[in-house]
Amino acid sequence: MELASEDTFRLNVLLANKPKAIRIDESKLIVYGLSDKGEAKVELKPAGRPEQYLRAVKELISGHILGSPGGYPIYLKRWTRMGQMRDESLEQLLMLGEPEAVVAAVGSPGLTEELARRAWWAMEDADNARRMLENPNIVACSLGAELAAYVLDYLPFETETDSQTDSVRVILKPGLLEPATVADLWAKSSRKQAYLVGFLQALPDALPEPLPARADAEALAAALEPLRAAGNPVARQLLRVASGQGQRYLKTVGGVLDKPPNQDVVTAAFDCLRDYCAALRPDGDPKLALAAVQAEAERFVTEGQTHAAVREVLAAYPGARDDILAMRILSAAGYGMIRPVLSDPTTLGSLMRRKLKPVIDPLQSYIDRLRTGG
Repeated sequence: MELASEDTFRLNVLLANKPKAIRIDESKLIVYGLSDKGEAKVELKPAGRPEQYLRAVKELISGHILGSPGGYPIYLKRWTRMGQMRDESLEQLLMLGEPEAVVAAVGSPGLTEELARRAWWAMEDADNARRMLENPNIVACSLGAELAAYVLDYLPFETETDSQTDSVRVILKPGLLEPATVADLWAKSSRKQAYLVGFLQALPDALPEPLPARADAEALAAALEPLRAAGNPVARQLLRVASGQGQRYLKTVGGVLDKPPNQDVVTAAFDCLRDYCAALRPDGDPKLALAAVQAEAERFVTEGQTHAAVREVLAAYPGARDDILAMRILSAAGYGMIRPVLSDPTTLGSLMRRKLKPVIDPLQSYIDRLRTGG
């Protein structure tokens, strides 16, 4: 489709002024350009179908920016999706007026503060904000707090639990929120399991409102502190769970597993447990059913003589056997435990919880063991 001569002229003027980013409002048929002086806009006057006209507009812009009249080229889509986009191409992506190009730019590790600001002007979107907050350079700059505020304000409107969890996780990065705001979000999280998972992921050792340390924490410290200082991972993890922060973590993850709304939250909570106790299983997720994990953990503790770290801890504190067993089992929490009792990923709510009871109840008992020490 041919563009109206007036639109062609005005678009060419906009492009000749070398905008830093371009945004197209397809509903209002307006092309915006960002420059140091502010925004410029071209109000389109299509003679035919708007969709075809907008395609022609994008072809004109792409031809000017990339020398390719095909809009956002297929090869660029492939490159950006595979993470192969060169950093020097990011500026071009932001001048195409294509939402997918902006998404590719915000996910690039080479994104700078200046380019992030251009991308945010081009497409304010919660997903884009979360992607940029995965970048330490963006978190550290002044834009980071602005993006976090946007994600926080949008949080009540998120409908997917994984998006809720990701939102909470990224905005809890150091320096983004005021302490009072974090406290308020924590209070709201008591009614939102997905929010709590975000806290568990972001602040495993710095959750709000730490609990008193375990009753035997002092005795454990007296026996195991020399081992912890020498780098023993089992001693370090046991002292970690016995601390006030450890007790808060265990109570929180137990609360999430008490009434999870869907399998995404269950899986995320299992991942949190496995990550938290990873010192007991550095080889990662064994992908085993619960019974197999329990049998393996019994062998791990019983045959502790073959594991130097376990042997040292048991020699210094024989009463730690059940704690080590519990941590070893929790370090294997994963989908391998879920699959044998619940194969349908669409099962939700009370039916899901009933089917998962043979797995979650034993895990809760191991969490309780680590909370009480007996």
